[in-house]
Amino acid sequence: MALKLRTFGRGGVHPHDFKSFSNDIPIRNAAIPPEAVIPLQQHMGAPAECLVEPGDEVREGMLIGKAPGVFSANVHASIPGKVKEIRDIYLATGMRSKAVVVEFEGEFERGGNGDVQWRDMDSKELLETIRDRGIVGMGGATFPTPIKFTTREGNPVEYFVINGVECEPFLTADHRLMLEKTEQVLTGIEIVRRILSPRLVLIGVEENKPDAIEALQEQIALENLDIEVVALKTRYPQGDEKQLLKALIGREVPSGGLPLDIGAVVSNVGTVYAIYEAVALAKPLIERIVTVTGPVLKNPANFKARIGTPVGNLLEECGGFSGVPGKIVAGGPMMGFALADPGVPVVKGTSGILALSERQSRAVLQTPCIGCGRCIAACPFGLSPTILYKWIEHREYAEAMSAGLMDCKECGCCGYVCPARIPLVQGMKLGKLMGRKKG
Repeated sequence: MALKLRTFGRGGVHPHDFKSFSNDIPIRNAAIPPEAVIPLQQHMGAPAECLVEPGDEVREGMLIGKAPGVFSANVHASIPGKVKEIRDIYLATGMRSKAVVVEFEGEFERGGNGDVQWRDMDSKELLETIRDRGIVGMGGATFPTPIKFTTREGNPVEYFVINGVECEPFLTADHRLMLEKTEQVLTGIEIVRRILSPRLVLIGVEENKPDAIEALQEQIALENLDIEVVALKTRYPQGDEKQLLKALIGREVPSGGLPLDIGAVVSNVGTVYAIYEAVALAKPLIERIVTVTGPVLKNPANFKARIGTPVGNLLEECGGFSGVPGKIVAGGPMMGFALADPGVPVVKGTSGILALSERQSRAVLQTPCIGCGRCIAACPFGLSPTILYKWIEHREYAEAMSAGLMDCKECGCCGYVCPARIPLVQGMKLGKLMGRKKG
């Protein structure tokens, strides 16, 4: 029987997904780096406070950065060894951060921590465990997960939605996770169910992952779980939580609001897997699944890589390049960041590393806006990118902010369809920065 596919209402684009480079490649462990560069800023909010000094010995999973408040996250050592130095680095986003550099030394813990009887824990204990082990949103936003799961009195969670969309081209980390770690992902979902007590649990997966949909449905039936898998049309940016909620429950998050305002909480599939490991295995967030792919990479792969592993190490593990790379991108091609240095480390929010060809990354000539309105039609948030850009260009930041600039998710749909090749997304980023500075 044909699947009934859902999707969001307005806007969006249909870029070629390029997932065939890596969607059939199983996850494998990346090599342990001789030196892990572990940033203290891997999350939205204030950076973690450093707890170690050069010369200190650290164990795998040891707390090395403590969250200074609720809008932050703990940071743990991803490898055992000795602290070589604490230095300033630039992350893929261009943000500056202090980082603990650990030289690999000694042995890993043998035997692990065994299975924790998490069903005997109440919601408060589970939430505290997630906080202690540094869990953040793994879809790229890196919002501290305990904050997202802290509900308000009188505002119960009606829907818990798991984001298995992975709509960015090239990326397949979540796809492989749903296929290979199906049981563990579902256990993570059940842990969150115990915290939130939602009325309904939904997993949204796009139709270009039929094997993942089937694997989830089979395991749900086998365990007799009250979870619904919903097939979605392949459409970008369906992975944005606002668009996902429109597609799945038909509700719209108000401007400036949160999913909780409409009775929903959304978590990425990688996040619920990290929650499984944190709670059931007592394991801090010290590694994650990363897709390393692209048309000029010899052997694309899906790695389970330690936090702090330099990007260049993963590229070497893929056999290097088959041609001259025009650009290396952290994340996907729509919302990722071009890397100037392959020494940039893998962090909690690194979902992929993409090696683009020279032709794909070649700069194109910008021409004047012709007023075609394509950007307006493509914007899934109902904004007018061309008008916002003109205000920002003329430094009229207050006008741009009042016209909904902060509702822009920088998804790149407007720039993707613009025939004039105007750098609309870059303009939105600048406008937000300057608008915040001017209050």
